[in-house]
Amino acid sequence: MVLEINDLKKVYGDKTVVDIPSLRIKAGETVGLVGNNGAGKTTFFRMLLDLIRPSAGEVLSKGENVMLNSTWKDYTASYLDEGFLIDYLTPEEYFIFVGSLHNLSIADVQAFLNKYHEFFNGEVLNSGKYIRDFSKGNQNKVGIAAALMQKPEILILDEPFANLDPTTQIRLKKLLKEQSGQMTTFISSHDLSHVTEVCNRIVLLEKGKVIKDFETDQNSLKELESYFSA
Repeated sequence: MVLEINDLKKVYGDKTVVDIPSLRIKAGETVGLVGNNGAGKTTFFRMLLDLIRPSAGEVLSKGENVMLNSTWKDYTASYLDEGFLIDYLTPEEYFIFVGSLHNLSIADVQAFLNKYHEFFNGEVLNSGKYIRDFSKGNQNKVGIAAALMQKPEILILDEPFANLDPTTQIRLKKLLKEQSGQMTTFISSHDLSHVTEVCNRIVLLEKGKVIKDFETDQNSLKELESYFSA
């Protein structure tokens, strides 16, 4: 197992936001995390990345507790929100900075960006603008591309389809499908159709608890729509 969650809890005051006794993620799986607002999705992701500490339990990445060592950071990439960006840089400066952290030369970074020309849709590179001056959707493009540029073994994306125009959503789905099986991907999304199309497994979270955990098939979207409309 590449990720193991054991008796994981996060409590704020008298409110338990995450309570997951056990969850196992195999290498190469693309897992969709779905649930209404307040289900605990982002809190869960932040514990996976050791951005917040659990009240109890542990997250193991390749058998190592993420709180007790940092080796997992070498093979894990993520984009949860614009707080992950350095907004006073231009996109080019930011990509070069992220690349330098992973021993990528400027030429390596440029070669990567050339492949993402279609994804950026002419709205990100060579604009002369700082990241802070971009729309939320274009900031998302920068964050997602920077995460993919690291060629991680584990990728964690929180609401990656939010604020993207329909064309870019389609292009992002294509990019994620191309990576399927090559890395372990965790995606949270309110868009049930996108997540069932991209992911081969769905974990449904409600009030911090795993309500359903199943592999996707042709009926998954209808099942989820039925659940959320009940």
